[in-house]
Amino acid sequence: MQDSLTSSVSSRQIVYRPIAIANWLMGVALLVFLIIVVGGITRLTESGLSITEWKPVSGALPPLNEAGWQAEFDLYKTTTEFQTVNQSMTLTQFKFIYFWEYIHRLIGRLIGVAFALPFLWFAWKKAIPKGYHWRLAALLALGALQGAIGWWMVTSGLVGRTDVSHYRLAMHLLNALLILGGLTWTALDLCQYAKGNVVPARLTSFGVFVITVLFIQLLLGAYTAGLNAGYVSNTWPLMNGHFVPEGIDWSMGALAAFANDPFLVHFAHRWWAWVLVGVLVWLARRVKAAGVRRASIAIHSAFGIQILLGIATVMTGMNITLAVLHQAVGALVVMATIWGIHVLGRRPQPNPPIAIEAE
Repeated sequence: MQDSLTSSVSSRQIVYRPIAIANWLMGVALLVFLIIVVGGITRLTESGLSITEWKPVSGALPPLNEAGWQAEFDLYKTTTEFQTVNQSMTLTQFKFIYFWEYIHRLIGRLIGVAFALPFLWFAWKKAIPKGYHWRLAALLALGALQGAIGWWMVTSGLVGRTDVSHYRLAMHLLNALLILGGLTWTALDLCQYAKGNVVPARLTSFGVFVITVLFIQLLLGAYTAGLNAGYVSNTWPLMNGHFVPEGIDWSMGALAAFANDPFLVHFAHRWWAWVLVGVLVWLARRVKAAGVRRASIAIHSAFGIQILLGIATVMTGMNITLAVLHQAVGALVVMATIWGIHVLGRRPQPNPPIAIEAE
């Protein structure tokens, strides 16, 4: 495939590398997908509070001897989670939860390096097409923000709570999915650029509508995870024998209940999913009519598998393997949806394409 576009600026020739940059971005997206999966495991194994300090550089190394492990364990013993829930935990058990939180943070560091260094390289080589520098810088900034949000989330659970704030957890997950969507959209734009269409896709009003419906479901999913709401019922389609579950606390008002009550959050998450399904079917049909059948298949496949996994996760009482797969496929639903919205937002090149040079 042709991999470079050229343009003349004064007497210099600038060679753009849209396909190379697109491939790099999709590689980073794969790492973001991986950290979302590991984040799900970290959450489900209750490992998130095992590392009580934020050391971006020195924290890249785990404890290297028994004294180091004991020091980390002693720090964990100061948390409310240990003092009220895990008082009988052994050092061996602590090492297990520490492992998942450590891997989660390690992948985060890897993503930072995997994005920042190639970005600087492409910028130095002047290989980034005009108009894309700011996008890549914004994605880098979102990545840095994600690290800060992650630590902010952890701090909410160290003292006075046995778990992190579900609001902060939702922000952490949604920002990760925003980064994943941004990487996917930008890579798709660059793939079109490589074909000669340098006009980026636009976000249509229909695309905004689809993203809004998807955002609500993702938010409800994050709240479900943060409130452990998946455990309140293991029956489907009814919740413990009722369509609207019993036990909802309305005392603080409807808005507070929708944001904080595990029964209502679980109920809303499982039934808003069908609203999203209808919207995604609509999206997939429009994408197929636009001539991109593969994107249509990806959308149908992603949400179809996700619905089945969601039901299976509930009916197995939050089986950890199914729950992790549910979060993983949720990320794939985001990517497939972004692909479909991008297809509908593509605009024809108004002028002849700039010269293409094969490597």
